[in-house]
Amino acid sequence: MRAMLLAAGRGERMGALTATTPKPLLDLAGRPLIEHHLERLRSAGITEVVINVSYLGDQIEARLGDGGRFDLAIRYSREPGAALETGGGIRRALSLLGDAPFLVVNSDVCTDFDFRTLPARPAGLAHLVLVPNPDHHPRGDFALHGDRVSTDETSRHTFSGIAIYRPVLFDGIAEERFPLAPLLRAACARGQVTGQLYRGRWIDVGTPERLLRAGHAVLDQPLGG
Repeated sequence: MRAMLLAAGRGERMGALTATTPKPLLDLAGRPLIEHHLERLRSAGITEVVINVSYLGDQIEARLGDGGRFDLAIRYSREPGAALETGGGIRRALSLLGDAPFLVVNSDVCTDFDFRTLPARPAGLAHLVLVPNPDHHPRGDFALHGDRVSTDETSRHTFSGIAIYRPVLFDGIAEERFPLAPLLRAACARGQVTGQLYRGRWIDVGTPERLLRAGHAVLDQPLGG
């Protein structure tokens, strides 16, 4: 299975921290945030990774190179100008991801989730990892009934930014800027999305305060392979 790390965003809520450094390269417990993901992907047996880049993307490419020092093969999906949002970014990278289901991970989360627990071939068009709602997102995103994900308004959980997608989810969609959420909600309405709830470590590293908290969490209990 191939994996994609989403790394094109500006990270505006980080303020001065991302004025000259792209968010995926911010320090987390002594090393760039994105490198923690690369190590966990390799530990899960994944060897091919696609990274989309836009804002200060040259720094990401210079730091990670072809992935050789992580025992990975890294390719880059470059997004001109403003980033294409999550949906547009994945759509643009499809030619690099191949025809089989692929894993996508938001690079701005800190987690000890084991990627080996994901289905290689989801029953539907997508398989989402959901987490308990954090304080900053109390309403959640999706409900989970057994292994089926829905848009019910009650008992919602938060989408972790970790998922398996089939390329056909993006069939008929032009290569342009668009968010992923409406596409997932439409697939949920057709009963084509499965999921699982993860209750382990997961922190959305969206602000300086949460970056600091994630760093302390990793130092207290390092991320295992």
